[in-house]
Amino acid sequence: MPFWSSQTYKKQTTMTTTRLEAFSDGVMAIIITIMVLELKIPEGHDLNSLKSILPTFITYILSFIYIGIYWNNHHHLLQNTKKVNGKILWANLHLLFWLSLFPFATGYMGKNHFEKLPTALYGFILLMASIAWTLLLISIKNSERRDHNNIAFLNFKKIIISNIFYALATFLSFFFPLLSGLIYLIIAFLWFIPDSKMEEEYLK
Repeated sequence: MPFWSSQTYKKQTTMTTTRLEAFSDGVMAIIITIMVLELKIPEGHDLNSLKSILPTFITYILSFIYIGIYWNNHHHLLQNTKKVNGKILWANLHLLFWLSLFPFATGYMGKNHFEKLPTALYGFILLMASIAWTLLLISIKNSERRDHNNIAFLNFKKIIISNIFYALATFLSFFFPLLSGLIYLIIAFLWFIPDSKMEEEYLK
């Protein structure tokens, strides 16, 4: 038997989800830490002194909710995934790349009080993170095509709707930035609770 057999290669290219989930959890924890560091301590001790950081604080809350949503759904997704391969690893890194830009987008939009370009950039990053999430789902679904399909319960309709509204809100940011911010918030509440079918699959 050769030193590098096909069975050895298969074992090297397929692995459990434990390390992937641990790494992703660590990255998301760092993202939240960086975001909270954008909340500078105001000078003064009255309510007026807090007004200067209020836009950044509001944006931080929105971004914290989004990171929480991705962390929650990412956990459920990997709990229902049997194995990962190279394509899934890269798809996951692609998602983490866009999520890692949340601290920048959060601070940029907050410090500029929801101006047009910062709000549009925030929406663009939300859109790209959602697309990256979609690609991750597709990668996992394709990898388990011959096995029990744990991805069949995923709500792709809600993903498509979210992507459309992210794109629409990004465009509207150049005309009605506050309306775009409201759309970002509505989409967040749409995803606040993981899909019930995902919960049922997890509890099996």
